[in-house]
Amino acid sequence: MDQLALDLPQLFTRLDGVALAVFVLGTVALGWSIEHPRRSHPSTHRLMKGYRHRWMEAMADRENRIFDAQLLASLRQGASFFASATLIAIGGGVALLGQVEQVQQVARDLSAMPADPAVVWELKIIFVLVLLVSAFLKFVWSIRVFGYCAVVMASTPNDPTDPRAKVVGARAAELNYLADRSFTRGLRGVYFALAALAWLVGAWAFLAATLFTIAVVVRREFASQSRAVLLDRMPKP
Repeated sequence: MDQLALDLPQLFTRLDGVALAVFVLGTVALGWSIEHPRRSHPSTHRLMKGYRHRWMEAMADRENRIFDAQLLASLRQGASFFASATLIAIGGGVALLGQVEQVQQVARDLSAMPADPAVVWELKIIFVLVLLVSAFLKFVWSIRVFGYCAVVMASTPNDPTDPRAKVVGARAAELNYLADRSFTRGLRGVYFALAALAWLVGAWAFLAATLFTIAVVVRREFASQSRAVLLDRMPKP
């Protein structure tokens, strides 16, 4: 391990370090800006928090809550789908670790440049796997918290005039938001894991994929048509 630590500066270039720094700082800053945006310019994620609270307020006023239960179940199914897909991707990445030499040979055949040492490929694949595992755990936690929300919804008094209905409904709304936050973080983890795959091509590809992914997420959160609809500022046809 000590020998590997000493060899890292020789295995990776300065451009690799710059690309990795941009990746880490970009993901952290992006996550913070999405979850803590300016009040004058909220993100789509933050706008949806308000709608989730309104949903639970409406739920507390309804006697028949079958629709609410079905909608919550569909949200859990979405998180379950992504958790399953991420787990399959993790399995593929682990299998790829055992085929590094074959991947190196393909890289030599497709490029005139000498292929990186096997340990470099392994470290890059492990980096992608870490991102996928983190995303998987977030999806699983999202499923769990959606379950908490379902239980709290079921405990909401069925009488809209009961003063406890609004209080319990507000708790269900906050749990709903927390579940969605974990789900959204998991999605971002998958996005950036795909960007990290570009590192196998090279540092320039990694840097370009990172900047492209950041730009796509920023647009969807702060400049998309979906956000305009949530703000009731629909663009003219």
